[in-house]
Amino acid sequence: MKRTTTKLADGRELIYYDLDDDAERDAVDRRPLEPVESRPELRLDLATGDWVTIASHRQGRIHHPPTDACPLCPSGDGHYGEIPAAHYDVAVFENRFPSLAGRVGRCDVVCFTSEHGASFAELTEDRARLVLDAWTDRTETLTALPGVEQVYCFENRGAEIGVTLAHPHGQIYAFPFVSPRTAKMVAVANAHRSATGGNLFEDLLAQARAAASRVVLAGEHWTAFVPYAARWPYEVHLYPHRRVPDLTRLTEAERAEFPGMYLELLRRFDRLFLREGALAQAAPTPYISAWHQAPKSVGAELALHLELFTVRRTADKLKYLAGVESGMDSFVNDVAPEAAAERLREVAS
Repeated sequence: MKRTTTKLADGRELIYYDLDDDAERDAVDRRPLEPVESRPELRLDLATGDWVTIASHRQGRIHHPPTDACPLCPSGDGHYGEIPAAHYDVAVFENRFPSLAGRVGRCDVVCFTSEHGASFAELTEDRARLVLDAWTDRTETLTALPGVEQVYCFENRGAEIGVTLAHPHGQIYAFPFVSPRTAKMVAVANAHRSATGGNLFEDLLAQARAAASRVVLAGEHWTAFVPYAARWPYEVHLYPHRRVPDLTRLTEAERAEFPGMYLELLRRFDRLFLREGALAQAAPTPYISAWHQAPKSVGAELALHLELFTVRRTADKLKYLAGVESGMDSFVNDVAPEAAAERLREVAS
């Protein structure tokens, strides 16, 4: 992997990750951009103890532009976007409309490919490995920044999820606090350690591997399974067999196996609803793919793992977070976890 760091016209950082060690990245961003003015504010919800980010500047961000105006496509032929190069493998840059910035964390955009109409599932294993290397590199760099407590790499795919740019991309948030979901997991893991003497995530993996009905895909170093109490219609957790706190601690063998397994999971998600009608064939499955990594200060018990889930429950029905879920944070799942795992095994390549 070759990493090349440069600057955009307004001073934001841009990083190219290339498979070719001889790749030259000397294109200059010639757009007349004004410096970014973003002042996100953290406010503590005194009723729950959760931090809420107020980022009113994001109201003006780009929303579903036409393909020829996509800011994540390569520049050229009169089009000038966020990436000056005419082609790239993987590119990472500071978000122009960040939820977190300055003393309040940081937000990066990760472009998985220069091909606008592609998807992560269509990447080769080498290219998927390059994305993993970019996630790992950014995790290491952002974790070292003063004030950063937790690094969160994720992908939103599909308008149903709320994606405003169709180009295949994800984001990385460097939180100056421990996210509410992580804090809850850490608390439960600490209680589990006190009660049993074991690690919660190691035990969850062992239980899943023992219950074959929930295992979706198993390799030498990773296992993908549907959790016992899945919240989403189709939800898969991907764990390395060896507990590590974050991406930077994976071994070469673990990194080498990951791309093939992850790509297979994504392709299975895209085949989930094919038998249910033409709608699903015309619209790829929307999903959220989320890396859970240990925070710096309180994460000793938390294990690195990836959670992949979709809000689609049938070809033409979505799982909406309505009164019970949004109002009380109490989930009701319409699909039995064992049935979801069986369906995900049925659609194997």
